[in-house]
Amino acid sequence: MRVLVTGGAGFIGSQVVTALAARGHDPVVLDALLPAAHPEPPPLPDAEWILGDVRDRTLLVRALRGVDAVCHQAAMVGLGKDFADAPEYVGCNDLGTAVLLAAMAEAGVPDLVLAGSMVVYGEGRYDCLLHGRVRPGPRAAADLASGRFEPLCPECGAELVPGMVAEDAPTDPRTVYATTKLAQEHLAAAWARATDGRAVALRYHNVYGPGMPRDTPYAGVASFFRSALQRGEPPRVFEDGRQRRDFVHVRDVADANATALEAVRGREPGVLTAYNTGSGTPHTVGEMADALASAHGGPAPVVTGEFRLGDVRHITADSRRLRAELGWEARVGFTEGMAEFAASELRGAAS
Repeated sequence: MRVLVTGGAGFIGSQVVTALAARGHDPVVLDALLPAAHPEPPPLPDAEWILGDVRDRTLLVRALRGVDAVCHQAAMVGLGKDFADAPEYVGCNDLGTAVLLAAMAEAGVPDLVLAGSMVVYGEGRYDCLLHGRVRPGPRAAADLASGRFEPLCPECGAELVPGMVAEDAPTDPRTVYATTKLAQEHLAAAWARATDGRAVALRYHNVYGPGMPRDTPYAGVASFFRSALQRGEPPRVFEDGRQRRDFVHVRDVADANATALEAVRGREPGVLTAYNTGSGTPHTVGEMADALASAHGGPAPVVTGEFRLGDVRHITADSRRLRAELGWEARVGFTEGMAEFAASELRGAAS
């Protein structure tokens, strides 16, 4: 199968290219090498290479000739610096996806796997002992500044019990990035209906592993911690460190993409199916910082009480649908993966 991988030089995209090649497929890399994602030239994948932007429809139509499926990884990620980034996020993520889908329709490419994100849910699943399943709203800045980090029941104000979020949970994007990721799914669903295409969205949870970009405003928390350790500084853990996340290794995510690309051809046309893509084992941000620092040889993390308004408190994945329907499961354990990550180089870091 010949697969166009947009963003194929990136942290996750390059691993997808490797996974596809290992399964005997023919990956074609399309990447614009935007400075926000690549502050320094990255190592280029061992595959056919096209330097270009997904917003260039003429280029895309040429790139899609002979292609059987598209794996769409190209996107701006993270919270960014401030709301001034909004036009760039929307341009890269939503306009870019719309142009790509239009080119796929013109070229007759029927299959798509989209890099989605757990950020579309907002907060994760919560239960109140009195009111059952509830949906707390965004946390107030005054509460966070006072160290009140846990969301409370909107009915009675009681403490809530966090759980794993499934794909049928309501979506509630709370940042510009989250909004663009949900819009990507809606665009892909509209494309599938209009063209009888087949689409899968993999809602990644917190992806980490070798080759992460070093700390930029668009990097993830694992990159921030690993970068601090490389500088000889303690990781700075926001809030109280008890935020629950699902940390999933990048090779497992790449394998999920390859599995989905092989399975999408047999799916019902005209439909987008979303799958949570996580390890299935929650850990706190503090546990992740401790594991990284210990494997790296210190210094120990510092819990700062700082916060970011765009962050949610708890979000962990129920990935049973992906296991049941496509046979995928995460294979890299938390301790093993963090030990490897602690010893690996970051993108853009001096070797």
